[in-house]
Amino acid sequence: MSIVIHHNPDCGTSRNVLEMIKQSGEEPIVIEYLKEGWTRPQLQALFAAADLTPRQALRTSKSPAEELGLLDESVSNEALLDAMLEHPVLVNRPIVCSPKGVKLCRPSEEVLPLLANELSEFVKEDGERVK
Repeated sequence: MSIVIHHNPDCGTSRNVLEMIKQSGEEPIVIEYLKEGWTRPQLQALFAAADLTPRQALRTSKSPAEELGLLDESVSNEALLDAMLEHPVLVNRPIVCSPKGVKLCRPSEEVLPLLANELSEFVKEDGERVK
């Protein structure tokens, strides 16, 4: 099984995670979910595998979550999933799937346990050193 990254190229964290995967020697399958969108079964499977609820996976900043009224704790998981299907940007990213598991990789270092090969060092876009 290959590594799969659900990626947003406009997101620095997502770009860092993608580059970390590549520097580990993997050539991941890149899914640009803002272009492709999501399906309900896909989101449910990703969230289950990553041990996340829709609320935990909800992107609350730089997304329409607040204006859509999704930040209220009374909003159900089903309603959050419906909104995520209509507005893919509501799903926090990047989500990475590997033979070692599935994770929402925020911060980008969260990807390290999913990699087959260790990185000796990585420098993020902002200059921060990892490892």
